[in-house]
Amino acid sequence: MAHADYDPQLATLVKTPPSGDRWLHEIKYDGYRIGCVIDKSGVRLISRNGNDWTGVFPEIADAARKLKADAALVDGEVAMVLPDGRTSFEALQHAAAGSASRAPLVYFVFDLLRLDGERIERLPLEERKARLRKLVGGRQTGRIRYAEHIEGRGDALFEHATRLGLEGIVSKRRDLPYQPGRRDSWQKTKVMQREAFVIGGFTDPAGTREGIGALLVGYYEGPRLVFSGRVGTGFSHAVATDLRRRLDQIAQRECPFDPAPGGPERHAHWVKPTVVCDVTFVEWTDDGRLRHPSFQGLRAGVKPRDVTRT
Repeated sequence: MAHADYDPQLATLVKTPPSGDRWLHEIKYDGYRIGCVIDKSGVRLISRNGNDWTGVFPEIADAARKLKADAALVDGEVAMVLPDGRTSFEALQHAAAGSASRAPLVYFVFDLLRLDGERIERLPLEERKARLRKLVGGRQTGRIRYAEHIEGRGDALFEHATRLGLEGIVSKRRDLPYQPGRRDSWQKTKVMQREAFVIGGFTDPAGTREGIGALLVGYYEGPRLVFSGRVGTGFSHAVATDLRRRLDQIAQRECPFDPAPGGPERHAHWVKPTVVCDVTFVEWTDDGRLRHPSFQGLRAGVKPRDVTRT
């Protein structure tokens, strides 16, 4: 449910960026979509579902109080910036939970909807971003940073995002007003796909690593659990240790996959297919395996039988 002060416009997922000079293209950040409301009562950070997140990101609220505006509504994404410049949703979750440093916490702002009594959202995007840049400055340091864009050449920015291992890009019509809800005038193209998979087994760790070596995952096709590949990256030492503890509790002798995988997977530890996880990957290979998969976390509330190939 949207908040009375913040009803965000959402992007439609597409396979390739739109072409033409009518489009602006921005890097897609991997974080939490947040609207920043500034008024006489102070600063509030509102999630896309209408929840007040001011207490979750007090550093961002403090930085917003320093903006030279008596009243404003700013749209953007709160993210954690890694040393290589990429943003990480997993790192953001750890920071929000208080289990990681919050020094790299940044609010990337990309739209301005209201400013000192003026309804900016009625203006074309290009004008809104010009007003936003003037409000926050074009700085690329600090807690609040302006989201730069390029005009046209979305395919070039997408290739750049792919090379750097970014999540993708967002393309927006430069000439249209802000329109709440999911619209074709905003389009997102993802470098990495993200899907839910059922854990059917795991391998032992190698060397000094503890916990697990790789997860063996799959999806349901009718009554069959189809093997999709092994996921050996994306978990820290602590996560791998916790996964091993969880999976040992649901161990079983028989392989849950049909057909059973061959090769080194024959010596895996099998588990009851009751745990679902999120995995990012580049694409499906011709033989139905995941290319460059990475573990993103467990998924609660998802029934394993509902996990199918999309």
